[in-house]
Amino acid sequence: MSVSLRLSLVGKRNRPIYRIVASQTRYKRNGKSLDQLGAFNPNVNPPIFELDRKKFEEWVKKGAIISTGLYKLLKENNIPLPIK
Repeated sequence: MSVSLRLSLVGKRNRPIYRIVASQTRYKRNGKSLDQLGAFNPNVNPPIFELDRKKFEEWVKKGAIISTGLYKLLKENNIPLPIK
């Protein structure tokens, strides 16, 4: 079972809000998720970025793949990536 950490879209048209979720790679973007790790709201100034670091580190240690979109958000918010 391959797991990826990625963004799941939950907002309205032209007002995106994203959840940071752990889901199997074979599931669709907004499909079934295994765990919710946080949220990202780019519509407010400054953008709100919430992340449960403990859960995030657990999933990375288990071998979860971080998506490119989430990777960019982590770099923008200066969150260090845990070493596997």
